[in-house]
This record gives sequence, C-alpha cells and structure tokens, in this order.
Amino acid sequence: MSTLSEESRRIVASLAHRVGPHADTASIAEAIVSILQDMGAALAPIIGQQGVAALYRRSLHLCVSNHPRLARTYDGVLATMDLIALKSVLVEQNQTDALFFGEALLTSLYELLTTLIGPSLTARLLADVWLPSSSDTSSQEISP
Repeated sequence: MSTLSEESRRIVASLAHRVGPHADTASIAEAIVSILQDMGAALAPIIGQQGVAALYRRSLHLCVSNHPRLARTYDGVLATMDLIALKSVLVEQNQTDALFFGEALLTSLYELLTTLIGPSLTARLLADVWLPSSSDTSSQEISP
C-alpha cells in the first residue's frame, strides 16, 4: 500500500507540474487530458486502444463510486474515451473540483492497472508519464 501512496503523490505532483503556477480550469483540463493521452500512449502497444478505453471507462466508474460528489461531472462525460468531452466538462468546473476530479480519475486508473498487472509492471509502463516533458518550459524559468 505504501507504493500506491507514493504513486498517488507522484500523480498529484505530475499534475501540479503540468498545470503550472497559474492554474485556471483550462490549464487544469489540458493537464489532465495530456496525462491521460500519455498514459494511453504508454499502454496502447500492450493492451490496445480498446483496452485503454476500457480502463478509462472503468476508472471513471470507480472514481464516481468512491467520490459521489463527482457524479454530476461524470454524467457529462460519455462512456467512451472522448477526451474532448472530458476536457469540456472539466473546463466548466471550478478549479478545486477540476483538480480533485483529475487527481481522483488518474489515481483510480493507476490503481486499477496495478490490480490487473501488478505494481512493478505498472510503475515501469507509466514511469515516463510522470516525468516532466523536455519540451515543457511553461513552468520553468530559463536563465542564461
């Protein structure tokens, strides 16, 4: 369980890094969708696009089951892996709710994957997702 707690902190830190210091709902939504796309890209070669979509749908369901206050948000998202629809719903939320939803969804997806393939393989498959992108300079200062 400590590994999961460590990974949960890593997920939250990665999301905070991608959102940057000037968080608004648009940047929060973009960061969540970006992480989901990166997770999908890492997992698709192994479980296929349909497998990624199934994990996403199940994660949404678990997220709402574990956090009933998210039901209103979930109702607006189709049961397919439509990240554009998800982004549209997230932008309509306040910053706190959008961040909470993103953290809960990403953590649920990670936990689900861990139960299916184990913590070690999950960590290896998704290790690059949590690293800052080399092209990400939005939250970094570049000094001479």
